[in-house]
Amino acid sequence: MKDLASHIMDIVQNSIRACAGEIEVYVAESQEDNRLTIRIRDNGCGMSAETVARVRDPFFTSRTVRKVGLGIPLLQQNAERTGGRLDIVSAPGEGTTLTATFEYDHLDRPPLGDMAETMSLLIGANPGIRFVYRHETDRGAYSLDTQEVCEMLEGVPIDYPEIIAGIREMIRENLRAL
Repeated sequence: MKDLASHIMDIVQNSIRACAGEIEVYVAESQEDNRLTIRIRDNGCGMSAETVARVRDPFFTSRTVRKVGLGIPLLQQNAERTGGRLDIVSAPGEGTTLTATFEYDHLDRPPLGDMAETMSLLIGANPGIRFVYRHETDRGAYSLDTQEVCEMLEGVPIDYPEIIAGIREMIRENLRAL
């Protein structure tokens, strides 16, 4: 995967397949601490300890359409290559939290990528899921909660193309300010 936003897309799709109704995407960029953290938390079906141990194996997947699952192993490889790590906490019926950390200025750290595009695509394709996106830097923080957006829309579907375009631009503008 060419950037970390692609990894986030892949991991969030795992959460969607796990029947999550709420998904939190947290990104923290700290040049002061030389750390980039990505955390994805969901309230999906969760995984047993045995499954958590196996998801790091590229030849393990719960999907029936292919025989490999490269998303988590590639994210782990990218994190470890930069002096970071990947942690997964999950329990059946309780959901899953995946946290990846990276050395911020490491030469091998993939670029973050277009988070506005990634989040707007996820929101538009999954209007029934509550997404909470929080992005922090040394200069401040921005957050978006689709439940709050839906309340402001007063019945207008969040997945209307004009709404998604507005969400994308709103995220872009706020991230530029950080």
